[in-house]
Amino acid sequence: KVLEVSAASILAKVTRDREIIALAETYPEYGFEKHKGYGTKAHIEALVKHGRCPIHRRTFRVKGVDEPTLF
Repeated sequence: KVLEVSAASILAKVTRDREIIALAETYPEYGFEKHKGYGTKAHIEALVKHGRCPIHRRTFRVKGVDEPTLF
């Protein structure tokens, strides 16, 4: 059973990474082809600079993006 679960996990990650890389063409300013959506420094910086795009999870909080402002 462990082998099957491990294989499914790898397939899911590879599939997700491929989908994110394909989305890099639609949202080039985020650099998805480099970090595949993981919370790297470059990705966080792009979020702060550009805000969220429609594919970003709303449950993931990022300092500088999700903080309320006065104006």
